[in-house]
Order: sequence, then structure tokens, then C-alpha cells
Amino acid sequence: MTFTGFNEQDFDVFEVPGLEARMKVLISNVRPKLEAIGEQLAPFMTDLCGEEMFPHVAKHARRTVNPPKDTWIAWAPSKRGYKAYPHFEVGMFASHLFIVFALIYESPNKEVFARQLDKQLQEIRGHLPGNYYWSMDHMAPQGIAHAEMTKEQFRTLIQKLATVKKSEVVCGMRLERNDPRVQDGEQLLKLVRSTFEQLLPLYKMASHPE
Repeated sequence: MTFTGFNEQDFDVFEVPGLEARMKVLISNVRPKLEAIGEQLAPFMTDLCGEEMFPHVAKHARRTVNPPKDTWIAWAPSKRGYKAYPHFEVGMFASHLFIVFALIYESPNKEVFARQLDKQLQEIRGHLPGNYYWSMDHMAPQGIAHAEMTKEQFRTLIQKLATVKKSEVVCGMRLERNDPRVQDGEQLLKLVRSTFEQLLPLYKMASHPE
């Protein structure tokens, strides 16, 4: 399947009531598009990261009652899974699409990343575009714009990653659901590639810190 972009109906999936009904539509409408993105970008991700990167589509298998409010495709250096590793994601909430680097609570790399971010904070602050955002909860759609992050907020982020077992960090960009690039498959894949190139230093800091 060639990825052709996301339409309004894809985002409307998250308005479908009930776990079973929402999952049915998500699996039939959205998941094939995520799988197409994953397969089309896998060679690029491998070249970018310098190690084989495997695509993983969110299965939402642990859910028994509450329907998912977002979904995603992730790339990580393991065929078995991605949650324990620094990884990249393209995903969507009802309101927007996100393109991010993520280090979530299951990863043991958070302390390493915190140490490297502390060392390289000045470079990272100057490297990333101001319209990127930071979040400490991968399940929440909100975040703080990179341009608005203060030194104190970065210090809090670093401290939590270093000391709190359940801490997380997400950084990247978001596109509103009505952004024309979301509906244009070729344009969106181009943007994903350039965004991941910008985010690569974060991945390297978490994966190959020394």
C-alpha cells in the first residue's frame, strides 16, 4: 500500500464511542495507513540511525474498557518491541498529527538521556526549531513549545528523567488535522523525514551517549 495521507474520517475515528467499535474502525481505516508509513520509511530510518530500525504499529492490546484516544507507528532498533527503547513515532489524536522522538516510562535509558541533555542543553536549545514541543506524558496531547521552554523547565525535565522511574519525554512537532500537508502523502513523508533528521541528536543522546 502506498501512503496517500490522512483525511478527516481518519481523525474522526477517535469520536467513535466504545472500545470495540472504535478499534474496529481504527484497524480498518487508520492502521493500514500507519503500516504503509512504517514500511515506506523503514529503510530511511535505518540509514538515518545507523542501525536497523523496525516499524511497530500500536496495537492497544492492553485495553479492556477505555477506547484509545490516539494511535501511532513507532520505529525502534528491536524487532520485538519499541517501548523499552528510544524511538521515533508518527501518530494522531482527534485534533492533530504528531511527529516525535519518544523515551517512555518502560525505557531504562532515561537517566542516560537526562545526563546527556544536561551536558548538551545549550546546543539542543539552539538546534531545534522553536515550534517543536516538549512533553513529559506521551498520552497527553498538550505540550510546551520549544521556544517557550525556560532553563528552569528544562532542569525540571532533566531531574525527573534522572530520578523518577515513571518519567517520560517526548519532543517533536504537531500538525493540526486540517493542515494541507496531513492530507498529502508525499508532502507528509517528506516532512517526517526532515523532522526525524532534526530530532536525531536526541535519539543519539539516548542510544549512544558516550
